[in-house]
Amino acid sequence: MSADRPETRAVPAAHGGATGLSRAGLRGREAELERLRALVEAVRDGDGGAIALLLGEPGIGKTVLLRETVSLAAAHGFLVSHGRAEELHELAPLASLASGLLHGDPPLLSSTDFGDLAGRHDQRIWLVERLAQLIEDRAADTPVLIAVDDVHWADPLSRYALSVLPARLLSSPVLWLLAGRNDPEPHGRGPRTTTLPLRPLSDTALAELARDALGGEVPPRVAELLDGAGGNPFLAAEMLTGIAASGTDGPQPPRRLVLGVRDRLADLRPDTLHFLRVGSVLGRAFRLADAAALCDRPASGLGTELDEAISAQLLHDDGERLHFRHDLLRQAVYADLTPSVRRALHREAASRLVAAGHSATDAVPHLLKSAEPGDQEAITLLGTAAADVIAALPDLAADLAVRALELVPPRAPTVFDVGERAIVALTRAGRYTRARETGDTLLSRQPPLDVFARLQSVLGDTLWHLDDVDELTRRSTAALAAVTDPVIRARLTARQALARSRGRDLAAARETGERALAEAESAGDREARVLALWGLGETALNAGDCAAAVAHHTALHVFDTAFLPEEAVARIHADDFDTVRRLLRTAGDAPLRPAMLSWAQGTLNMGLGRLDDADADLVTAERLEADLRVPGNLVNIRVNRGLLAMLRGDRQAAGEHLDVVRTTVADRPNTGNHATHQYLEAVLADADGDHAAAGGLLRSVQRDHPFLRWRLLRPQIVRAVRMALRAGDRTLAEDLVAQAAEHAARNPSVPTVRGTAAHAAGLLNADPALLERSVRVLATGPRPLALAAASADLGRALLSAGDTAATPALNRAYDIYAAAGAHFEADRVRADAARATGRSGRRAGGLGPRPEQGWDALTATEGKVARLIAAGHTNRSAAEALVVSPHTVNTHLASIFRKLSVRSRVHLARIVLAEGDTATAVGG
Repeated sequence: MSADRPETRAVPAAHGGATGLSRAGLRGREAELERLRALVEAVRDGDGGAIALLLGEPGIGKTVLLRETVSLAAAHGFLVSHGRAEELHELAPLASLASGLLHGDPPLLSSTDFGDLAGRHDQRIWLVERLAQLIEDRAADTPVLIAVDDVHWADPLSRYALSVLPARLLSSPVLWLLAGRNDPEPHGRGPRTTTLPLRPLSDTALAELARDALGGEVPPRVAELLDGAGGNPFLAAEMLTGIAASGTDGPQPPRRLVLGVRDRLADLRPDTLHFLRVGSVLGRAFRLADAAALCDRPASGLGTELDEAISAQLLHDDGERLHFRHDLLRQAVYADLTPSVRRALHREAASRLVAAGHSATDAVPHLLKSAEPGDQEAITLLGTAAADVIAALPDLAADLAVRALELVPPRAPTVFDVGERAIVALTRAGRYTRARETGDTLLSRQPPLDVFARLQSVLGDTLWHLDDVDELTRRSTAALAAVTDPVIRARLTARQALARSRGRDLAAARETGERALAEAESAGDREARVLALWGLGETALNAGDCAAAVAHHTALHVFDTAFLPEEAVARIHADDFDTVRRLLRTAGDAPLRPAMLSWAQGTLNMGLGRLDDADADLVTAERLEADLRVPGNLVNIRVNRGLLAMLRGDRQAAGEHLDVVRTTVADRPNTGNHATHQYLEAVLADADGDHAAAGGLLRSVQRDHPFLRWRLLRPQIVRAVRMALRAGDRTLAEDLVAQAAEHAARNPSVPTVRGTAAHAAGLLNADPALLERSVRVLATGPRPLALAAASADLGRALLSAGDTAATPALNRAYDIYAAAGAHFEADRVRADAARATGRSGRRAGGLGPRPEQGWDALTATEGKVARLIAAGHTNRSAAEALVVSPHTVNTHLASIFRKLSVRSRVHLARIVLAEGDTATAVGG
C-alpha cells in the first residue's frame, strides 16, 4: 500500500474496555473519536459549551463519526438534536437547523416554539436570540448536543444562526457538532473550537476494513486495489463490496465507483432506473410524491421500483423521505446523466414542484441549474423567492434577483421591473456599488420617463448609503422634472429632503421635507411618508432644534415602530431622559433594530454618567452590527468608546479605538465620519501635549459644517473650547462659544444646552459668575458629568482667586467623577482639591483603573449579572430583572467570563459562592 499514509497506533476504544482498533465502521478514527468523547464528557461535567468541526472530503467518514458521537452523547444523558442540511433545500430559511431541532426523543424544540420562530424569520437578530433563549432553557437541566451534518449545504439563515449561537451559548452546556467538507471559513468557528480534519485512512485501518468485509487475510491484489481508494473509507467499502461480488478485476476508483453503480443500475428494470435518476436530480433526500410527479406517475404505482432500489442498497426509506445511502452514490447516479438530460430534469422538477403546491423557494435550486435566458416562469419564480427572503437573507435575495435579471432579454419590456427589484435587493444586501452600476446600466437604455423616475427613486436609497448626497440631490431633481406618478413624486421629494438634511441650507431642507410630507399624505404612500418624517427629523436635529426633532421623530415612531431609537436619541438631545427610559423599556426584546436600540441605550447611559454600562451597550451595538455585516455606525461607536477611555485615563484603549476609526473612515469617508474622527484625533493629541496639533485638528472638524452641527460632538463643546485655548487659538474658542450660545437660544427649555453655553463662555472669559451660573443650571438637568466638569472649572477659578468656596465645588466634581468611574478626571480634581486644602484630598491616592482580572475587575452591573446567573437565572430572566436587553446581558456575561477566567455557569456559581455574594442581585 501507499507509503504516504501513516500507520495508526492503537488507542483506547470509544466506550472503554478493550484497546486497539475500534469496531467495524470506525476503523482508523479512534483518535478523533477519543477527542469527541472527551468533549462530550467535558460539557456534561459543567465545563461550558464547545464546538467540534468534522471536516473532510465526501466519504471520508464524517457522518459515521457524527452518528457515533450522537449515540455517545445520548448515552451520557444529553438532549440531542441531529439534523442534516440538504443541497437542494439550501434556500428554505432555518431548514437545516429545524431538521434536527424538531425531531428527537424528546425534540429540542416544540412545534409551537418553532412556529413562533418561523413567523419571525425576517428578523434575524431577534430570531437567533429567541432560539438561544429556548436552547438555554433546555440546557438549564440537561446538557444539549446539536449536530448538523453536511453543514456546507446549510441554508443561509441556519448558517447565520450557527455563526452566532455557539458564542452566545458558550456558558451553557451545549456541544455543537458540525460536519462538512473542507471549508476555509467553517461555520461556528469561535471560542473553544475543536477542528478535526479527517485524513485518509492508514494502511492498517484499510487492512482492518478489508478483513471486516472479506474475512481472513487480505490478498495482495486487494491491498493494491484498496490503495487506489486514496484512504477514503466509503470508496474502499464500495470497492470491497464489488470485489466480494465479482472479484478484483476492474478499473480504479473513483471511476470504479461510477461503473460499479452503473453495473448495479444495469440490472435494474428501466422504470426503476428512471426513478433513481429522477431522485438524483431531486437531491440526496426526496419525497416519493415529488419523484412520482416528475415521473408522471401516481406515488402508489412506484412500489415495485422503490422496493428494487432499496434491495440494490441504493436507497433507504425513513418513513417520510427516501434517501440515497450516501451522497457519493447519488452523485454517481447523477453523473451518469448527460448534461442536457440533467438540465431538462431540473427544469421539469421546478415546474412540477410549483404545480404540486411547493413554494418558489423549493423550485429555485433547480432553476439555478437549468433556467435559460427568456424563461419567464423562472424569472418570475426567482423574483418571488427573492421577495420572500429579502427581509431575513438580503444577500441571498440579491443573488436571486440578479440571476432573474440576467435571464431577461435586454430588450424585453420586463427588464426595468426586474432590474428595479435587483437594485432594491442589492442595496438591502449592502452591495451599493453593484446596485448603482445595475441602475446606471438600465438608465443607459433610455427607459420611458416614468420608469426613469422610478429607477432614480430606488437608486436614491443606494446613493444615501453610499453617502453621495450631492448625486442623490442632483438625480432626484432631474427625476422630479419627469415624473407623473404622484407616489413616485412623493418618494423622490422625500429622498431629496433627506439628502438636503446633510447639506448647508437646512431651511431649504425643512421646506422640502414639509412639501414631501404633504405629497405623501395626498398620495397615500407609506414609504414616502416615512421618508418625509425621517428627513424632517434629521433636518431639525442637524439644525439643533431639539423640540422640532422630538416632534418629527415621535410622529415617525408612531407611524413606524422601527424608528423608536430615533425618537429616543432625539429626546436624549432634549434632556428628556425619563421618557427615553420608558421608551427603551417598552422595546424589551422586540425585533426592532436591536443594534440601534443598543446605541440609544448607550447614548443614554453616557448622558447619565454610567460609563461602564455605556461601554457595554456600545460593545453590544458593534457586535450586533457585525453579526449583520452592516457596520454603518462603527465610527460613532468607536469615537464614543475612545472618549470614554480617556475619561478613565486609558490612553492605550483610546488609541486602539482610534485605529479602528481611521480604518473605517478610509472605507466610508463621509463628512460626519471625518468630523468625529478628527475630533478624537484632537483629544488624543491634546492629551499627549501636542496642543498645536489638537488646535489644527479642531479646525478640521469644522471643514464642512460648524462644530455643533455634529450631534455626537455637542456634549464635547466645553472640552473643545478648552483645547482651543490651550492651542492658543482664541478666535476658534470664541467661535465655539458663539455656536454654543446660538444653540442655547434655540433650546431655552433644555438645561444641558443652556448650562453648557454658560460653562463655555465662563471658561473663555475666566468668569467665575458664568461658571457658577452654569453649575446652577446644569444641576437641574440629567447629566452628572456635565455638572462635574462645570463644578471642577468653577472650583479651579475660585481656587485661583483664593476663594474658600473652591473646596466644596471641587469635592462635588470629584464625587461625581469617582461615582462614574471617570478615574482620570477624578484624580485631576483630587489634586486640585489637595492644593485648596493643603491636604491629600478625599483619597490618599489616585483612583486608578480597576484590575483586569478577578472579582474586583467586574463593573457594578457585571457583578449584578454574575449574581443573577449564579442564582440560576437565564440570560433572558436576568435581562428582565435588570431592565436591559438580553443582548446587553450577553455582552456583560462574556466580559465576566473573561475577567474571572471561567468557562461555564457552574464555575461562575462557585466563584460567586466563594465571594460570599449570593444575595439578591437587583439593587444589591
